[in-house]
Amino acid sequence: MTSSSDLSADLYGWWRIIETSQWVSEGLDDLGPAMLSITGHADRLRMHCLLAYVNVRPTKNGASFSWNGAWEYDQMSGTGSLKLGKDGKLHGRIKIKDSDSSTFIAERTSQPTEPIPGPPSYRDKWTRR
Repeated sequence: MTSSSDLSADLYGWWRIIETSQWVSEGLDDLGPAMLSITGHADRLRMHCLLAYVNVRPTKNGASFSWNGAWEYDQMSGTGSLKLGKDGKLHGRIKIKDSDSSTFIAERTSQPTEPIPGPPSYRDKWTRR
């Protein structure tokens, strides 16, 4: 089994998602800056109303990933792929299981000052605040 330590060093770090091909850019930062972490430890994805845990694996041309999280409070999962472009940006595709997919572009950024929260559970939807 290949570990995340076999990933190209160029892929490691924090990535700010700046564009998607299928989902409007308005709302991309609804839960905070749209980001993907590739650190090898508790990696996360945040964009639009999606919070997810990410598992990244190396491929010949970059990496593939699976993700598991929640869009608002609805549990969902999916897959994706990514590679570093000649422009230094991360170019990828994210797919929601049995649903939409979109390409995305991300720029390298620094780790956020506040951690990306884990995805909420469906029960959280009904918890009084």
